[in-house]
Amino acid sequence: MEYVRLGKTDLLVSRTAFGAMCLKDAESAESAGSLIRKAYDAGINFFDTARNEPDSETLLGDSLHDIRQNVLVATKTSASSPQEIRRDLDESLNAMHCDYIDLYQYEITGFIPEKNGRDGIYAALQDLKTAGKIKHIGVAAEDYETAGKVIRSGMYEALQFPFSMISPTATSSLVDLCAKFDMGFIAMQPLCGGVLSNIPLAFGFLYQYENVVPVWGARTIEELNQILYFNDHPPVIDDAFKQDVEKARAFFN
Repeated sequence: MEYVRLGKTDLLVSRTAFGAMCLKDAESAESAGSLIRKAYDAGINFFDTARNEPDSETLLGDSLHDIRQNVLVATKTSASSPQEIRRDLDESLNAMHCDYIDLYQYEITGFIPEKNGRDGIYAALQDLKTAGKIKHIGVAAEDYETAGKVIRSGMYEALQFPFSMISPTATSSLVDLCAKFDMGFIAMQPLCGGVLSNIPLAFGFLYQYENVVPVWGARTIEELNQILYFNDHPPVIDDAFKQDVEKARAFFN
């Protein structure tokens, strides 16, 4: 397993991250737990979830609590007030049986918090970091213009943004911008929410970007095995590969 520095967080995360949100589709809690432990045994140390998927937080906590010191956990909140942020964080900590979150990501669904905004959102995140309940502050966004603004603000240490081989070409400029501002770039939906089925092509496309950490979701052992296989045997990026990517982009776009 290859590990990369996640921007200014200085966290060394597995280049293949595990997205826990899809665990709700696993056959059972036991099978979900087996997926998590298999991912860990394969060298994955970075696990991502969200408060709006509380079952996934519980499954992560139940599966990782005895090895918490060996893993890096990220979750998200879309709370609209400092009080709701503190509530969400306490619920996440309780669900995951831990006393801190490695990367706490503010999920932008409407307005963009400002550093000294009257809403108090960013100040609340800073207070929680000072208190040691969160180690690093990240942001999750799905709008290109919004992502550019939060990167340039310098307020956050990592960005999570949709990125796959069929994403708009401009998305790659956000990857470059994150590198310029020393922000980690976490790629959500590397299979475009299940639209893409060609894992080697999707994996190889993202593997070209050294500062991108894709969050892969797996609902079955078979799906996880495919992801782990291409992690260990990355596709060769040659002219034929690039042509296949362009064909896929043309088909979906």
